[in-house]
Amino acid sequence: MSETQLSASPRNAPLPDVESVQKRTMTVLVIAQIIGTVGVGVAPSIGVLLAGQVTDNEAWAGLARTASTLGAALLGLPLGDLAARRGRRIALATGWWTAAGGGALLVAAAQWSLVVPLFVGLLLIGVGLAVSLQSRFAVTDLAKPQRKARSLALVVWVGTLGSVLGPNLGAPGELIGAATGLTVFASAFLIAAICLALAGAVVFVWLRPDPLLLLKRSATTDSAAATGKRPGRIRQVFAELRTNRQARVALAAVLTAQIVMVAIMTMTPVHVAQHGGSVTIIGLTISLHVAGMYAPSPLVGVMADRFGHRSAISTGIGIFAASLLISAVRPDDTGTIIVSLILLGVGWSFVSVAGSALFSSVVSTETRASAQGGVDALSNLCGATAAFLAGPLLAATNYSLLSILAIIALVPLALLMAGRALAAGSARARARRAA
Repeated sequence: MSETQLSASPRNAPLPDVESVQKRTMTVLVIAQIIGTVGVGVAPSIGVLLAGQVTDNEAWAGLARTASTLGAALLGLPLGDLAARRGRRIALATGWWTAAGGGALLVAAAQWSLVVPLFVGLLLIGVGLAVSLQSRFAVTDLAKPQRKARSLALVVWVGTLGSVLGPNLGAPGELIGAATGLTVFASAFLIAAICLALAGAVVFVWLRPDPLLLLKRSATTDSAAATGKRPGRIRQVFAELRTNRQARVALAAVLTAQIVMVAIMTMTPVHVAQHGGSVTIIGLTISLHVAGMYAPSPLVGVMADRFGHRSAISTGIGIFAASLLISAVRPDDTGTIIVSLILLGVGWSFVSVAGSALFSSVVSTETRASAQGGVDALSNLCGATAAFLAGPLLAATNYSLLSILAIIALVPLALLMAGRALAAGSARARARRAA
């Protein structure tokens, strides 16, 4: 049954078995995530180095480094709105193919040192990050409430393989370059473009029935249909945030994790290179960081489902703080920086995965896709801003001060979690007294 048929079919028509559709959805998204994140993983390392090489100017290089994150920010909400109107299949496939086009442009930028294709290519390949993020929400559409966090975490986790391989495409790029005459960077982005295009094809061909459209049909109430409003309008998203306190807490967690992680991660290749680190060392550092981001996600999902999202977020804040203290104290030791980057990724995993799972579980069906797209757009916009500001800060000060500023950025979320813990403790105490 196609998405159009599914959406247009009568409400009392028989629904496909939700459990079997969820299993199929999980399989398709897992395969696409593994393939697609190989392409997405190129931007944080090889893309950063290419930006410095092509622009040969620190200010322009800093802007180029933020371009991929900005692309994810600009397309996050439109992709979410497209999903609300046409379903997950169309939105995710469109995003993967857009990113593949960006990868193709970066082949030309790397081969001939072209500035404009560099910026446009990095902007478009960043859409792959937005799609990767929305895939984690898509897998929760039909998941059982007690398994939403684990389902989301699984899709995040399988991205480990692709995201770890992506920063190291320089090695196979050398082999392709020897055979084709392409530079190492151009060859790496050629591999990325092919992977991104394949991910789009996997989703477009096999993500049927569409999980989001099926969720809307199977929902017992559909206020958007009842009122005749088009689902996914931005005003509806902000209206929900105003009235949904848990959604605001989840949003704060996701945004804070992205700001802290991106600000440090984006500048680390530059910092390591300034201290004599090779492309291989930089690729290894980013790969281990990305592994730290994704590998613990199943544990985070189980923890959030069993012990609550607040526990997982609070644990992540503590890991973030440890990472940043290490990098602030020992900024010149490459081994220490690698350890710090691994912990930075683990902290991001706990805070972001738990925050995303919380948001997915509390947002209403009628604004679901657009609200999730809005979260990703804001997250990536904050990340792009943090990356852009981190460049001049690193140039004007040092890596230690940048780490200290990141610790300060954690304080509001830490206070919010502490306040929620106190409120929960007070509520339990009142309940015991009443009993």
